[in-house]
Amino acid sequence: MGETESKKESWFAGLKSEFRKIVWPTKQSLARQTAAVVVVSVVLGLVITLLDTIIQYGVNFLVNL
Repeated sequence: MGETESKKESWFAGLKSEFRKIVWPTKQSLARQTAAVVVVSVVLGLVITLLDTIIQYGVNFLVNL
């Protein structure tokens, strides 16, 4: 039983030391990255919508021949 507890303690100690190594982003960096993700998502959504519309018109044209 004691061996299991020491393994848990060493695991938690390792986890704690690794957690200290994390470099958290600044508010400014986080805001910039969030804005970039939102902009890229919106642009990609518009591109997909445009392609879907073009393909839909093409398929409708071919079906109505």
